[in-house]
Amino acid sequence: MIRYLYASDLDRNGALAAGMFRDRTAQFRDRMGWDVDVDALGWETDAYDRLDPLYVIAEDHRGRHAGSLRFLPTTGDTMLGDVFPHLTGGGPIRSPLIWECTRFCLSPTADAGVARRLLLAASEVGLAMGLRHSVAVFDAPMVRVYRRLGWQPDILGTDAGISAGLWTFSDAVHDGLCDRAGISPQQSRAWLEADLGHLPLAVGA
Repeated sequence: MIRYLYASDLDRNGALAAGMFRDRTAQFRDRMGWDVDVDALGWETDAYDRLDPLYVIAEDHRGRHAGSLRFLPTTGDTMLGDVFPHLTGGGPIRSPLIWECTRFCLSPTADAGVARRLLLAASEVGLAMGLRHSVAVFDAPMVRVYRRLGWQPDILGTDAGISAGLWTFSDAVHDGLCDRAGISPQQSRAWLEADLGHLPLAVGA
């Protein structure tokens, strides 16, 4: 199952939030060696978690965190604009039709399908909200992973092994992601509507 929760909703989903932030610690600090902030609870958080982002969270069969990512509109503060603006080549990206996706995290116990479900869920967000693109910063070798999963970005720039990418939302891409994940378009939309309500959600209409 996929959950769609704003930061302001996490208090009502405490166990799921705790699992997400602890798994972020396990991935970004322990496995990848990033210099990140971890609090006394073992949670990895940063300044962007305080901006009420939309979290996309994949649950395992017991309702625990299996993987997640985070969306923020590029009209406000973003990691790409604040920390990696040199990767875009043409100044900051700011548009109500483009949101930034960060903190793509997989639980240490995640099954092989979690990453596919997260990409499908990201596509669902974009289509439901009327977005055109998503941007993200990632380790450059990840582009091969995105290609294998069925949705690769256009590379905006690369420096010191870090790339910025631009993903395009489309019905054709979404249908392909549904096929790869083995999830019907109707089920994918139903998960989103269970948390965010029925359309229209579009921000760019």
